[in-house]
Amino acid sequence: MCGIAGFIGYGDVSNHCDKANKIQRHRGPDSQGKWLGEGVGFAHQRLSIIDLSDAGSQPFVKRKLIIVFNGEIYNYAELKDKYLSEIDMYSATDTEVVLELFAQMGPKCLVLLRGMFAFAIWNTENKELFLARDHYGIKPLYYSLDNNRFAFASELKTLLGTVVTTPKIDLNVLVKSVSYTWIPENDSMIEQVKKLPPGSFAFYSQVNGELKVTQYYELKVSENITNILSVSDSISDSVKAHLVSDVPVSAFLSGGLDSSLISKIAKDELGGLETYTIGRSNEDASIERMARDEDYARTLADLENFEHHEFYLGSDIMKYLPKMVYHLDEPIGDPAAILTYLMCYNAERRGRKVILSGMGADEIFFGYRRHKAFMLARRFNSLPKSLIYFIKRFVDILPVKIGNRGFRLIRWSKKFLSFVGQSDSESYRLSYSYYNDDELKDLFIPNIESCLEQIKNDHEALFNRVDASIYNKICYTDIHNFMKGLNLTYTDRSSMAASVEVRVPFIDKFVIEKVMAINGEQKFKGKTLKYLLKKSAENLLPRNIIYRPKSSFGAPIRSWISKDLVELIDSVLSEHAILKRGLFNPLRIREMIEDDRLGKADYAYQIYQLLSIEIWFRIFIDKQDEFLSQIKLTPKNK
Repeated sequence: MCGIAGFIGYGDVSNHCDKANKIQRHRGPDSQGKWLGEGVGFAHQRLSIIDLSDAGSQPFVKRKLIIVFNGEIYNYAELKDKYLSEIDMYSATDTEVVLELFAQMGPKCLVLLRGMFAFAIWNTENKELFLARDHYGIKPLYYSLDNNRFAFASELKTLLGTVVTTPKIDLNVLVKSVSYTWIPENDSMIEQVKKLPPGSFAFYSQVNGELKVTQYYELKVSENITNILSVSDSISDSVKAHLVSDVPVSAFLSGGLDSSLISKIAKDELGGLETYTIGRSNEDASIERMARDEDYARTLADLENFEHHEFYLGSDIMKYLPKMVYHLDEPIGDPAAILTYLMCYNAERRGRKVILSGMGADEIFFGYRRHKAFMLARRFNSLPKSLIYFIKRFVDILPVKIGNRGFRLIRWSKKFLSFVGQSDSESYRLSYSYYNDDELKDLFIPNIESCLEQIKNDHEALFNRVDASIYNKICYTDIHNFMKGLNLTYTDRSSMAASVEVRVPFIDKFVIEKVMAINGEQKFKGKTLKYLLKKSAENLLPRNIIYRPKSSFGAPIRSWISKDLVELIDSVLSEHAILKRGLFNPLRIREMIEDDRLGKADYAYQIYQLLSIEIWFRIFIDKQDEFLSQIKLTPKNK
């Protein structure tokens, strides 16, 4: 796992490479390298996982080709034996395997790769650059094309710190960021910067300055498999494949089904396993009203004899928000990023570089609470309209919090009633949006009518792209929107901020293709979410872990908003600051803050995202020392 960057056609490519190595050093603290040609330069930051010797250093040069590679290819040894047995190899790395496969097959080699990757290969003879990104976008790749100049990097901040000197904000993307609290995968906050889409490759020619992007992979949904036992086999096979490493492999353990299953399979294969979890204080848990993950994690760790480590959130969490905003690259209003960073930070301090995660299971197995709520909303719509109106009016006046006690059922009811009575596509979009259209119009100062129309159209096109059961249409939408745009994005940035590689065995092309080939009705039976996965796990895990109450991997955001972040909110989201930015209605923001504090409404995520957006502007656009100075803060162990 590493960081990569490259610059073609710029005046001082060597200086740009040096800056890239400095900005992205957290992605590869073990070594930083660069390669320079005529008007061309490539930079690489190495986190040594496979072949720890200097032979694995990059940029990697062989014959006429130079590669900078970020990621892991889990089947590289098999590919080497099958296709490259006659080739002289200089190293024992997956990087060299990828380079040689490309030399033999060109882009066709991508379908052979099992893993997560973003890489670039430069041909010194024809002056052509090849870029590629893995099937589901686990690894990031940003690029900027400016006339006959081209640059790419693992992180947006690298391009902002080198070649994009006067960034322009894309209003459409900002509206999406506010609506979802994250940015859909193919969008970028900066107009001059794009993302290479997942499952795509590109060629850039230095000769004519042309860029051609091609999609090489698209998920198919067939629903033609009835044997659910094959799902369990696919998951086990994926976990075992994800264990390839020349350094120890550990795991996140929330105590939920997904991470517990991954940890159990990994421990059985390795003979032992080190696990990490993060807990919340009693007061935070009281406000959130969620199951305590750390209790379940401890139970399984004791049962399976994991080498288990627990860490607890401190009251000084507000210090790290600017740091996380910086590392996330774009405004993401999910505080789970901080939890991921803190666990990775503590793992790295113990000398651990590789951690397994259960991410992705909820998206492919129909496991989110909003999935159940959506199905309930379809039934709810059959009630008389007068009764629905009465229920909405009654629930609207109920408080979501009194003092330090939150009311989870009331909070959920208000959210549920916000998306009933819509088409399937619109109902599901609103189930994970934080505003309806009228609320967004009230919030923004600029006219955003066209932005809202684009959001609706994009979502409807995605939701209806596949001819499948409603369950798999939702899973397909989540894979392309929620998983790629939010979960994979914050996991990569926050883990690499701590110089740790996170691997996601559920987000494996063989697992996802198998699960999406099963009829969606197998995923939701009665009131049981993730039914298919739960049944397949019964021979590996105790029932009290499999069928425990659902608790999302999230920080105690409502507690933070009402306690730890109050001072920062009042300062950063003051009327003066909001008016100066010229994007949002300061009176509406103040009203949301006051209603949240009084317990009239739950605006925790909205406030957290607006706070993140303003801090993002101050760091990346205004370059304010007040927040830049906080980026180097490191947590205290708890």
